[in-house]
Amino acid sequence: MYNMKPEVFNFNSVKGISQRQLNEHYKLYVGYVNILNQIWNTDYTPQNYTDSNPTYSKMRSLKLGETYALNGVKLHNLYFKNMTGGNTTPHGPVLNSIINQFSSYDNFLSYLTNVGLSMRGWAILSIDSLDNKFHIIGSDLHDKGSVWISYPILVMDVYEHAYFMDFGTNKKEYISTFIKNINWTVVNKRFQKYLHLLQILNINHNRYIPYEFLNRHI
Repeated sequence: MYNMKPEVFNFNSVKGISQRQLNEHYKLYVGYVNILNQIWNTDYTPQNYTDSNPTYSKMRSLKLGETYALNGVKLHNLYFKNMTGGNTTPHGPVLNSIINQFSSYDNFLSYLTNVGLSMRGWAILSIDSLDNKFHIIGSDLHDKGSVWISYPILVMDVYEHAYFMDFGTNKKEYISTFIKNINWTVVNKRFQKYLHLLQILNINHNRYIPYEFLNRHI
């Protein structure tokens, strides 16, 4: 029996976004958790799925709902976690690597901002397993634009529900406010976990993350 509980976040640390906006957004996240529990608690009874086909069927509806709710839970967990708790001064190995790849921190912020302005759902800084480099992935929906085996480092929600109460149509101001609330301790921990995973799996990371770097920063 699945009974997943939504994580709790300290929104008091967030500056420039109202408690009402954050609390209403959180309710949507709780809804995804509840729906996911409902889906994962649905017993499989063969006679209920005799109509399975890729146009419209019970199984298709169940599986599409599952990926949407599951990604909704995961992405909101990552989003709320990396924008709460303070520690908003950029620092650490992840910052050094961002500057190394994007030439400067300002270039990175410009790229992140423009991806966010271009998308209807999410902008995600991730490290992809193909090249072990950063990529800022844009996604219109929880389950549209997602990339398999790509490790999320920083997640920004750009759905209208994330900002419309406070910022109206001024999405750029919301993105700027979000950036000021990034918890760089959280982001660095995710980055170091990825580096540690590389070391455990003994993957050839010399193309971008040298072994000496791993030894210095894990």
